[in-house]
Amino acid sequence: MADKYEKVLELAKRRGFLWNSFELYGGTAGFYDYGPLGAMLKRRVENIWRDIFVINEGYYEIESPTIGIEDIFIASGHVGGFSDPLTECQECHEAFRADHLIQDITDNPDTLSADEVSGLIKSNNIICPECKGALGDVYEFNLMFKTNIGPGGKRAGYLRPETAQGMFVDFPRLVKFYRDHLPFGATQIGKTYRNEISPRQGVIRLREFTQAEAEIFIDPRVKTHPGFSEVSDIKLTLFSQEGQDTGKSEIITLGEAVQKGTIAHEFLAYCIARTHQYLLRVGISPDKLRFRQHMKDEMAHYAADCWDAEILSDRFGWVETVGIADRTDYDLKAHARQSETELTVYVPYDKPKTVTRLAVKPDMGVLGPRFKGKAGKIVSALKDLKLKDLTGDFIELTIEDEKIRIEKELVDVGSVTEEIHGENIVPHVIEPSFGIDRIIYSLLEHAYFEEEVEVEGKKEPRIVLRLPPEVAPVQAAVLPLLTKEELIKPAREITESLRKKGILTAYDDSGTIGRRYRRNDEIGTPYSITIDYQTLDDCTVTIRDRDTMKQVRAPLEGIAGNIYDLLYSGSFREWC
Repeated sequence: MADKYEKVLELAKRRGFLWNSFELYGGTAGFYDYGPLGAMLKRRVENIWRDIFVINEGYYEIESPTIGIEDIFIASGHVGGFSDPLTECQECHEAFRADHLIQDITDNPDTLSADEVSGLIKSNNIICPECKGALGDVYEFNLMFKTNIGPGGKRAGYLRPETAQGMFVDFPRLVKFYRDHLPFGATQIGKTYRNEISPRQGVIRLREFTQAEAEIFIDPRVKTHPGFSEVSDIKLTLFSQEGQDTGKSEIITLGEAVQKGTIAHEFLAYCIARTHQYLLRVGISPDKLRFRQHMKDEMAHYAADCWDAEILSDRFGWVETVGIADRTDYDLKAHARQSETELTVYVPYDKPKTVTRLAVKPDMGVLGPRFKGKAGKIVSALKDLKLKDLTGDFIELTIEDEKIRIEKELVDVGSVTEEIHGENIVPHVIEPSFGIDRIIYSLLEHAYFEEEVEVEGKKEPRIVLRLPPEVAPVQAAVLPLLTKEELIKPAREITESLRKKGILTAYDDSGTIGRRYRRNDEIGTPYSITIDYQTLDDCTVTIRDRDTMKQVRAPLEGIAGNIYDLLYSGSFREWC
């Protein structure tokens, strides 16, 4: 018997939500096409995200290239460390994620080295899941797709593995756009690419997928949020580090979670709240949603705190769909080092401060000719010295991994007292990162229902997608009862009026009215409008609600405005 995953995918393929990519040529794992209904569903899910983070939070959206030069990914750590452990079967040569093969043996396989994973595979006699052959040694496989920019392959590039780096690289421009005022944020929705070793989970693990990310730059000294009082009483399910040790989650308000120190600070908790509101709004069941804190041994070394929004799937269990992290100043400092550019924001003090500081003045008449191209970096390093660094006859510096000694008499050292009105700081970054494709599959699964209904005294099966009206790809269906010209004409006019109102409307006159209702139930159309002979007599139509199957007569006049109100007010009512 098919499980819910198979039923949802069968419906999605049959009705034009999701199709395997490249089917004409046999397809390949890790790629899916969005069909006519899926593409519209995806746009609606993305636009609700924009409504929350762009319109209401004021974090403007940018769009950066999906190909990046190598320097970007050296700075971000992706070139050196973005990999998964891979092992290949020595018989059939199928490749596998080695850490997935040992997940029933150890609690945190992703924290082990390749050699440690190899050792566990051998000591536990793990063999190829496909042909039962022997597995080879484990090695790290970089997940980025590499390419060359320009002819001759002189400059290396990569398809981006996340949208975030474009926002970090644009930081100097963003600072000016926001008039040097913290906090500010930038958002981006777009395609990202990861060359997954063995994507065997359908739309849950893809090689090309869509991310929606916000990078929110904040003053590290101010981690309160002015809007936190609006969300502090929201209750949600938290699976904290402590809860994972005991195996218990808790339902708690965000205010209590911050007060207890479970969530690091208000700004992070505020982003968790907005994530929670977004997921419920697009159709995720609240009883199948939780926020899991990263354990200490899986937390990124630069993160102050990190939480994943996890959604329960019938087949895959708890699936990570959103990551909300305090990334500290790691990203901006990494790009500052790689680009040799200061990435800071000037923050004025409330009151000026009088400070005495060390003043270092190098003798450039000697140092300039001696060090030539490195002289500028040497001057910068000298000005950053502390008093403790100036003992002895020589000053020792490290410039581009080279040890340099400078005679102390070539550097004039003194002190200066001055009034300081502010300082340059490196902002910290709060990042909510959304996997749009996983969210779309999850909402399809949560919206999928099978039931028996009585039609003319007989029991009939009904499949219905109970998508929120705001999310449904087709928002209204216009159905003339019969294919008669006197009914078709007003039906066409109603269809046109709905479309002018911005409502995506399907016109359907094929088959019995019951069959047409079922077709629209299956694709999640919230409201069906039936035109019959009574319409010609009294200018009323029948409006049918998808979920309850309740039907009411409503005036033809103002029908487009009334349907619009139904879609976005969430209530089904009778009109006089």
